[in-house]
Amino acid sequence: MKPVRMKWIVGGLLLGASGLVANAATTVSATDVRRDATVEAVQRVMPAVVNIRTETIVERRDPFERMLQEFWGPYYRQRGPETTYSLGSGVIIDEDGWVLTNFHVVSRATKVFVRLADGKEFEAERVVGTSFTDVALLKITNPKGEKFTAIKFAADDDLLLGETVISLGNPFGLGGSVSKGILSSKSRRPPTESEPLEVEDWLQTDAAINPGNSGGPLVNLRGELIGVSVAVYREGQGIGFAIPVRRVSAALAEMYSPETLKSLWFGARVRPGVFPLMVASVQPESPAGKAGLRAGDQIVEVNGRIPKRFIEFVRELVAADTSNVVALAIQRGTERKPVNLRLVRESSFFNSDLVRKKIGLVVEELTPQLAAHLGLGEKRGVIINDVDRDSPAARAGLQKNMIITTVDGQVTWHEKQPAPSYVPVAKALYAKARGEKSQFEVIIPRRRGPYIEFQQAKVEVPVR
Repeated sequence: MKPVRMKWIVGGLLLGASGLVANAATTVSATDVRRDATVEAVQRVMPAVVNIRTETIVERRDPFERMLQEFWGPYYRQRGPETTYSLGSGVIIDEDGWVLTNFHVVSRATKVFVRLADGKEFEAERVVGTSFTDVALLKITNPKGEKFTAIKFAADDDLLLGETVISLGNPFGLGGSVSKGILSSKSRRPPTESEPLEVEDWLQTDAAINPGNSGGPLVNLRGELIGVSVAVYREGQGIGFAIPVRRVSAALAEMYSPETLKSLWFGARVRPGVFPLMVASVQPESPAGKAGLRAGDQIVEVNGRIPKRFIEFVRELVAADTSNVVALAIQRGTERKPVNLRLVRESSFFNSDLVRKKIGLVVEELTPQLAAHLGLGEKRGVIINDVDRDSPAARAGLQKNMIITTVDGQVTWHEKQPAPSYVPVAKALYAKARGEKSQFEVIIPRRRGPYIEFQQAKVEVPVR
């Protein structure tokens, strides 16, 4: 009897121990030491991280091609175009499939494909982007109307030196890639409007930014976007860079606007990623300015609906066009106010007369027809027709037939620009106070016998 009793006692102890082990396992599972803030942040963000595959058709340009065709005719077979692929990353910022990436990842692409973390692939359309900011916005072609996981934006300056940051990407379509480090440095100079983003403007981190991670998100431990990975310093170890979310937001507000989409002058910039949507800046004499909008106002309604997303708000404005009044409700401190405004065509205000008034240039759009007539090939931009004597432009050295390609870093022409190319010139000059200077990049055509030679130059012009 005693051995049996002991057996049961031992068995009871073992059973009790098993219960303790089971309870302990349950407790560990609920508070798994591996499941720290980094893992939680990655799991929240990774569904929004995408791989970007681009297809680029590169036409061969051989100086002897035309001669061979003329002399050999049907016996000469022209070499076909090449297809190249470039791989980068991006991040979804809106549930309808709007993707943020670097401009350099997609700038030369004829086709863009986006692959999600779960392996699904979609074709995407390039909507807007600039080399000046190295930010581009894509729209996933989504015939079934699927909704996507979108990342949240951090506040503009919510950055702590030394805080843990995570760099995510989806390089080469192999799946999610994660690296962790700290925020080594914030932007090293105050925001500037007339200079392209460089190292001084970027965030620095020792989180590895690997090849193929360009355009991917840099996030904090809350899983909020604090930057977009852009570059790695090849000559040093553990030095990567990202465009700060403040710059990303400013670029999006500038690029995705009624002005760039439909040449409709709204005149206010609304900060993406913050809700309620907040007005960042307002141009004087613009529809927004005349209606009474101010920087800091929160937009709580548009045409009777609450705008939940920045892109939704802009699309509502664009849909109104110039024929309908846009009814906004704004929150200013403790006061809620109605605001009504009507958008106007940019070309009705930002015209060539404004350019002449500001700097003394007579300009017109360099259309394909005009370029062909002048023997300028495929050059695009704004061509100078005349220069007023003793004007700021004349003193700066601008001359007839020069082609203006950029003003203060903003291109005067791109393939999807709906407005005449002199509109960006007029807008840049309009924003300048008397005595301020604008930076012009120009192409100078010089005829050398039967040929035209093109030289590039930068010219600084004060505004009057």
